[in-house]
Amino acid sequence: MLQVETYSLGPVMTNAYLVYDETTGKGIVFDPGSEPLELINRIEERTLHVEAIILTHAHFDHIGGLTEVRERTKAPVYIHQEENTWLSDPRLNGSALFPGISEVACQPADQLLQGGERLHFLGKTFQVHHTPGHSPGSLSFTVDGMIFSGDVLFAGSIGRTDLPGGNYSRLMRSIHDTLMELPEETVVYPGHGPSTTIGREQETNPFVTGMLD
Repeated sequence: MLQVETYSLGPVMTNAYLVYDETTGKGIVFDPGSEPLELINRIEERTLHVEAIILTHAHFDHIGGLTEVRERTKAPVYIHQEENTWLSDPRLNGSALFPGISEVACQPADQLLQGGERLHFLGKTFQVHHTPGHSPGSLSFTVDGMIFSGDVLFAGSIGRTDLPGGNYSRLMRSIHDTLMELPEETVVYPGHGPSTTIGREQETNPFVTGMLD
């Protein structure tokens, strides 16, 4: 059974997820956030072998700790092909747009995704879904009744679309066509805030309930 640990990191409390198998000692990281020392310490405390660092998208708050986590784990980085250049461009990843935020520039990813792939880690198959709208290359990943959705869907809310490349219509289409098609019991691990379920959002999220009428 996979273990999921959440670390809310950096100035906007971005969720980094450490997913691992206690039996094999293997893990993966979704979105290393910023100021990732707590996450790194946990990886080293459990002596985990990190098989991959997977990015749901390339906004600064999700990639600020990428370089450090990458150097410490030596794990390959996965991202949607549309946002690989964002890693090294502070204007595109947004770090140049907010006063008081240090500019973020990382090396390119090792593996580029399009959506539709099946990734094999931790003895499991992770299905890759292209879910654009919050950003053009936003990805969500499903495995074992869970979805790691980045900034597509939150508990009671949805991702913002006023940053470069954001598109409200595309975001709502991604939510409707991909996330809302999942079983109601699917646990949602979002980029910010608490986890939720698809069923709970169908019943209570004001952005979602209207589209299901």
